[in-house]
Amino acid sequence: MSQPLQIAVIGAGAFGRNHVRIYSELAAASPTEFALAAVVDANPARAAEIAAEFKLPVLATLDDLLARIRSGELHLDAASICVPTMHHAAVARQMLAVGVDVLIEKPFTATLAEADELIALAAQHRRIVQVGHLERFNPAVIALEPHLNGPMFFEAHRLSIFTPRSLDVDVVLDLMIHDLDIVLQLAQSPVREVRAVGLPVLSQKVDIANVRLEFESGCTANFTASRVSTERVRKLRFFQPHQYVSVDYARQEALLINLSNSTNAGPPAEMPAHPSPGLSFQKLDITAGEPLRFELQDFLASVRTRRIPRVSAVQGRAALALALQINEVIEAHAKRAGLDRYR
Repeated sequence: MSQPLQIAVIGAGAFGRNHVRIYSELAAASPTEFALAAVVDANPARAAEIAAEFKLPVLATLDDLLARIRSGELHLDAASICVPTMHHAAVARQMLAVGVDVLIEKPFTATLAEADELIALAAQHRRIVQVGHLERFNPAVIALEPHLNGPMFFEAHRLSIFTPRSLDVDVVLDLMIHDLDIVLQLAQSPVREVRAVGLPVLSQKVDIANVRLEFESGCTANFTASRVSTERVRKLRFFQPHQYVSVDYARQEALLINLSNSTNAGPPAEMPAHPSPGLSFQKLDITAGEPLRFELQDFLASVRTRRIPRVSAVQGRAALALALQINEVIEAHAKRAGLDRYR
């Protein structure tokens, strides 16, 4: 394709607006490569604001967009789907049918049946489907990949202050699914056992959850996710042979602590000296950047080259399947423990 990729954003709410912003910036920096052709949003006030700020057409409905595509008035190559999860499948189904590659915000779909349908439709129409698991594009995560050596224990904490955003899904599908996706890719083993508890606190859905997974390889992982915390935490720690790894997603930092016979490799300057002389510290060199920008650039590269995206539909389905299994275990525990009084 020698012409600029024509892109649309469907849903310009809290997160979709960031897609609009980044696509606009990419188009301004490389007008021969990218063009943000349209935005769809049903909220009139938000639509007017987006149209004024970014100087582009904002359509009220998906039907308006599809009508312009079918009439030939508008050509699209790619679209970000940032509507509520319950609508992901319906929107993606129609975009794939008119030949548009899609990036679907996480979670992939509301059900596994919908995920399977979209995977089949993508194959049928030879379209790209990428799922928006943002942390895969975190520079700290990318920098870690060459250092993986059979991790066997993970500890993930993802805590957030309460916000009315994304209350259409529970905390597992809203927050924890990021860490589930990361650990599935790092562990590279099927899940053998799931144990989980969760409680609704400020909404009608589970707002805080704790999960323990055991993989067929023997690897184990503990996850804690909360959207009713008084602080924001996004951290992952894991252990592999002779090494402890700590990742701070928010600060985009990764620290390797190695078992070493050397005593001359102390901790980074900002860390206190460790009492054990058998440890060496390595803070990875990381070039910070906005993960969403990297994600969208990867998506557009897949559209241009027709390669499989970094987060494929199949991988998005795997994270969704595990999240839904965890929710089933949480529900079973709630029934055993008589937790209906918390709802």
